Amino acid sequence: MKKLVYFLAFIFCVAKLFSQQTPAKKQLGIHSIVGATAHVGDGTIIENSVLIFENGKIKVIGAEGSITPAGEIINAKGKHVYPGFIAPNTTLGLVEIDAVRASDDESEIGTFNPHIRSVIAYNTESKVVESMRPNGVLIAQITPRGGRISGTSSIVQLDAWNWEDAVLKMDDGVHINWPSIYKRGHWWSGEDPGIKPNDKYNEAVTKLKEYVLQAKASVEGNNQRNLPHLALKGVFEGDKALYIHINSEKAILDAIQFIKVFKIKRPVLVDADQAYKVAAQLKANNIPVLLERVHSTPDFDDSDYDLPYKHAKLLMDAGVTVAIQNAGDMERANVRNLPFQAGTVVAHGMSKEQALQLITLNAAKILGIDDQVGTLAIGKDATLFISKGDALDMRTNQLEKAFIQGRDISLETHQTALWKRYSKKYTEKK
Repeated sequence: MKKLVYFLAFIFCVAKLFSQQTPAKKQLGIHSIVGATAHVGDGTIIENSVLIFENGKIKVIGAEGSITPAGEIINAKGKHVYPGFIAPNTTLGLVEIDAVRASDDESEIGTFNPHIRSVIAYNTESKVVESMRPNGVLIAQITPRGGRISGTSSIVQLDAWNWEDAVLKMDDGVHINWPSIYKRGHWWSGEDPGIKPNDKYNEAVTKLKEYVLQAKASVEGNNQRNLPHLALKGVFEGDKALYIHINSEKAILDAIQFIKVFKIKRPVLVDADQAYKVAAQLKANNIPVLLERVHSTPDFDDSDYDLPYKHAKLLMDAGVTVAIQNAGDMERANVRNLPFQAGTVVAHGMSKEQALQLITLNAAKILGIDDQVGTLAIGKDATLFISKGDALDMRTNQLEKAFIQGRDISLETHQTALWKRYSKKYTEKK
């Protein structure tokens, strides 16, 4: 009997060690956050604010004195309240350990896969996903990779039992990887390993256009059998966005022409490291940008050394709607640094409230979820957090509480457990 008890205790400890935090229960009653500096997300700041939320929705927000708090009072005097940060274009929950093939679901075999839906592979039990929340990243766009057309993304909140519970917006858009006008030589084939023009660029663009043209004809002909073509129906009708992952000035200009020819209603450029060169055309055609990772180096020799830091401001000054994303090396773990990338933009000319919009309101607008999240506004989800200090500064981004749809979520993760463990290492007597 003792052996059985010990075995069960061992299983319980192992489960506690490797399982994710249990999702928070549905909000009960009314909650009021009182005294905080509220950063609304649209550029507005409310000092000594009162924010009341009930049934997962924001009911009231305004200055203290003009509003009577109700329900459970959360004293946030001297602290800050922010809308939950939004991480576009990420593979969070699709890969847990790169070296373990069974945990890698970010891409599928094939070139044209618009029908592949990333959300059904999203792992809510991911330890990487839960580590986003202590920095205020509470919403993410789960995006597939690979091929010419990678598939369809969906938008989730980061505290759920399963992918069905997590979804904020199902199948929000299709992702295209635009052909590159450059290529790197393969030394093993006897080629110069340097970067050179891609002599197959035009051929690749033609093949992409032909596929989209066939899909458009298939949709207009009401062909219900071709599932890949049918997956593009929402793009042609404007229900889904078309995210075009692209780089270089010429490629962007070609993509703008592609958008016009196929009458794409909701185009979005992703990465777009030379978007500043064609900002006027992007503004004229109302094309928003999910900009390259801020914490990166320029891709071209003739680019300013600080271009990734100031690129967002250049586009915003030109009137382009812009948000930032974090795709690249170690992208899943680095998503937690999204607010600090916005903070870096502040150091290069943008105001703090404008930089905040890059990961709140602007991101919500581009993803088509600004009716639910992105700002602290009446009727929107109570997806927000309280920080001791400036959430865009890694030194003062210290969350005390976070709520997703009004639910008081846990901020404990594998990292916080290790911090608590090792913080005592040199304080305890030997």
